[in-house]
Amino acid sequence: MQADAESGRHGDTENLTASPRPRVTASVFKWIVRICRFGLAALFLFTAGAKLWILKEFAGKVAELISSMQMNYQRWQWPATIAVIATEIITAILLIIPRTVRVGATVAALMLIGFGAFALYYVYALHGEPLECGCFGGIIASQLGVKTALRNLGLLIPALIVFFGYRSQNRLR
Repeated sequence: MQADAESGRHGDTENLTASPRPRVTASVFKWIVRICRFGLAALFLFTAGAKLWILKEFAGKVAELISSMQMNYQRWQWPATIAVIATEIITAILLIIPRTVRVGATVAALMLIGFGAFALYYVYALHGEPLECGCFGGIIASQLGVKTALRNLGLLIPALIVFFGYRSQNRLR
């Protein structure tokens, strides 16, 4: 009775039911995770498609980056180009398939960190000349550097939300 008096309830057992607020919060977070998940998948499919659209031009940019590291760009130009595009497509697929969402988020985060780190390495360690990254094909122009690294850091946030927020449907049952 004293607990009822402190809580403002007067013996009404219907007031003791759980508040719907936690369910609403969980539902909102679930939608945020879904938006981040499918948004990242769409982003990686878009970037892969944009690179395929200008494949020879993108391969030339990859060749410039490889040659700046004192590597044989003629040998590694096409394998590196194909690896980047294939990894983006695979990452998108991993994000779409429910069983592999967390793996996809991990690969996405590693790619974003790697691309951002390489952009900074190219500009500050190699003192490379300004080069358009070709990240979004020819659709969105941006040069390698701090701006590219910050964009990738910003895109890392949805990847982390997906990784930590996604729960498999099998675990909930």
